[in-house]
Amino acid sequence: QVQVVESGGGLAQPGGSLRLSCAVSGITSSDYAISWVRQAPGKRLEWVSGIYSDGRGPRYADSVKGRFTISRDSANNTVHLQMNDLKFEDTALYSCSITLNALNYYGKGTEVTVSR
Repeated sequence: QVQVVESGGGLAQPGGSLRLSCAVSGITSSDYAISWVRQAPGKRLEWVSGIYSDGRGPRYADSVKGRFTISRDSANNTVHLQMNDLKFEDTALYSCSITLNALNYYGKGTEVTVSR
């Protein structure tokens, strides 16, 4: 059974940094896609960043480009999202999504709050 567990959220000041992690287990395939999505209170779900399990094609939403970096640790089946220069509008619940054989698996998410 595929399991996705996010961690690393918390409180940060504007201009600060946080590093989110997405630990994946229960996958036997080496070919899948990982995405980070976020949802702020009262707002629609927003795709943030994505990468393939082999490291191909890191992509970013325009709203985070140049500030966020996605990477994968294949030895530990973990994907990280390094978030720098955080802004108030980055406050949201961040979730990791795994796409495998056209099915999506989500974790419960980790809260990020950007506040003074």
